[in-house]
Amino acid sequence: MMSNVTLRGLVLACCGLVLTTGCGRWIEVMATPTDAQQAASQTIAQVEQVPLIMDRLRITRNGSPQNPSTETEQRILGSLGDLGLFSYLVGMNSAPPASNGKVIRARLSLDEAIESHPGHAAWKGIVIGASMFILTPFLPLEYDYAAHVTLELERWDGQIKHYESQSAGTARYQLFGATPIMIDELKGHVMETCLFQLANQLVHDTQFYFASSAPLAEPGIRSVSVKSRTPEPSGTSGTAIPVSAPTKP
Repeated sequence: MMSNVTLRGLVLACCGLVLTTGCGRWIEVMATPTDAQQAASQTIAQVEQVPLIMDRLRITRNGSPQNPSTETEQRILGSLGDLGLFSYLVGMNSAPPASNGKVIRARLSLDEAIESHPGHAAWKGIVIGASMFILTPFLPLEYDYAAHVTLELERWDGQIKHYESQSAGTARYQLFGATPIMIDELKGHVMETCLFQLANQLVHDTQFYFASSAPLAEPGIRSVSVKSRTPEPSGTSGTAIPVSAPTKP
């Protein structure tokens, strides 16, 4: 009788251990350097603000092209809009409203790197299964995510500014702790760090995007190259052109 009670208590203790610690998870994100604090944005008059149009958004994941989502585009535009630098922002699938010709065109590339460590996860799963979940709290699994963002802004006069940012993070979890919500949280934290770095760089170039910073480019005049005709060498007969002479009376 005592053996049955002891076995039952051991099973309940193991189940409690799995439920309390087996679903644990936490996220670690590369911290932003302490010297890269957000610079104070300037107060921009409305007459100095110009619209920003998203021309291109490219996303790759482990080197493979991905279809950009509307959520990602809206998050990027929202981060740029929070600066108060542009009069309004236009997405790729939206028709730009009429303007005076002075616009900023944005082209952004997002390179994602994902490593879920499937080999380690499979091996730890075998060990956990063989040990009846006893080792679950002591065998954490990992999911790594890194992002590199490149932003190119072209002013109405053709001048271009380039900005880059990158960040990485790791989600650590035990058995049953990996959920789509956790992965989305990790990606969100990493992306937020990248956008923070981009915004910090843009603030330093605020005056570059003022409407008064440069005049509109005048319509170009097409030039035509004209070569002088090389005289024919003497002794070379050219094509004869008949000319009718007037008849004498």
